Amino acid sequence: MASETVPGAGASSDSAAAIIARQDRIPIWSLSYLFIGIIGVGFLFTFFDIFDITVSFIQTCTQIVPTCNPGTAATYLGLPVELNLAGYVVGALVLSPLADRFGRREMLLFTMLLTGIGSLITIFSTSYAFFILARAITGIGIGADLALVNTYVNEVAPRAGRARYTSLIFVMSALGAFFGIWLGLILTTPAAPFPSGLPFAIATVGLTPTGPQFLGNGWRYMYAIGALLALAGVLLRFQLPESPRWLIARGRVNEADRIVTGMEERARRKMPELPAPAAEIPVQASITRVPYAEIFGNRLYVSRTVFLVVVWFLGYVTVYAIAQGLTSLLAAMLPLPPHPATPAGIAAAGGAVAGEAGVIAAFGTIGFILCTIFAYLFGERLERKVWLPISAILTLGGGILIAVTASSNFPLAVIGSIITFFGFNLWVPMTYTWSTESYPTRARATGFALVDGIGHLGGGVGILVIAPLIPTLMKSLGGTTGPIVIFVIIAAFLIVAAIIAQFGTSTRFKRLDEVSP
Repeated sequence: MASETVPGAGASSDSAAAIIARQDRIPIWSLSYLFIGIIGVGFLFTFFDIFDITVSFIQTCTQIVPTCNPGTAATYLGLPVELNLAGYVVGALVLSPLADRFGRREMLLFTMLLTGIGSLITIFSTSYAFFILARAITGIGIGADLALVNTYVNEVAPRAGRARYTSLIFVMSALGAFFGIWLGLILTTPAAPFPSGLPFAIATVGLTPTGPQFLGNGWRYMYAIGALLALAGVLLRFQLPESPRWLIARGRVNEADRIVTGMEERARRKMPELPAPAAEIPVQASITRVPYAEIFGNRLYVSRTVFLVVVWFLGYVTVYAIAQGLTSLLAAMLPLPPHPATPAGIAAAGGAVAGEAGVIAAFGTIGFILCTIFAYLFGERLERKVWLPISAILTLGGGILIAVTASSNFPLAVIGSIITFFGFNLWVPMTYTWSTESYPTRARATGFALVDGIGHLGGGVGILVIAPLIPTLMKSLGGTTGPIVIFVIIAAFLIVAAIIAQFGTSTRFKRLDEVSP
């Protein structure tokens, strides 16, 4: 397409290509830093929602599933996670293309509102089926929101800082995961001496014919907090400007010019002499086809889509098996402490196992936070795809350390958890950045939604396939070999994804319209 202003869009002194060239020459973040926090509220909610189930599901399960107890909770985790991920796929594929049509900002408001409604409905779940439905609704909003947040950040960040600022936003994800797990531990597990739990945890243990039940409304409070975070996100996002790249793609050149001029003025406060405008690259200043047609009608983007779906799918098997299943997985692995052969003794032993599993997982969030800081500082040092094998190796090493030490050496198990969380979370912001760079502005949100959304089905595989294998592997291989094999299986998917990724395109420091014309 020609790069000139679309007739009827309003007179402008600059062509569409010249405006993008002016934006691309800005080497620093040129919007208010407050906007990073505002955008990041979506990540904060999303990862709070993803990780709160890691600890809280044991309490949820024992209250809404008549046959559930702490030792069997892992077998019930798969369906709500899978339906949440199915909702994620639906939201990503249905709502994200609307952002390519109606704008990033407007849809960011809607998706945050939808996630909050899903979390609000979850509070009132009275049955397993009700809980699953609520998780699916939440997933619809989350799926679209993640795609839009990553798209927006990459379109306004400097070209040499896209991974850097995606990682900075990802810090909010780490905080969400941290608070999700630790609040879950406090609100949904019984008090127990450390490290079998937290002495100040507030859940209590009751007995049912099928085993112990974790009493209290802590898990409902968790989802209430999530709903409040979503409400805050909606209110704050009204302040965001629209993406200049999207405005250009819709032919709204004058509006884009005003926003880019404001970005230049803000940048000059820190850098009085900006570099000369970058060379003009032809940009599409009007959209003639729907986003899916832009992707599937172009061989380049079809091949990238297939490639990235495979990478995401395999990677998410590992990510979700750990992120949402680690506590339940550990609860199935850890041996019951000595206890009287009475219902009360069995209940106390089950509570101790669940509490210790939750504590080990909760300490892992320290690795998540350290990972985001590391990615912010060093993420631009290497190509996106080069970070992925590093992530896989760390995940495997940390998982094996957990497997070897969880039943006998709590401090080393905690270190293993920190390394594991650092490893698999390093994979995420690099692949986020890489995916958004791989599509043109006219279909960027849709492209990201395709690969990330369909890829999330791998997360369901991680829970539905691996979780049921745990009792069988533990029984057949024993308490020493079984955990090692389980963690090797989990990490193997990320390793394969990292190997495949090395055949992908390089994008670091390149302009978006150069990578994806």
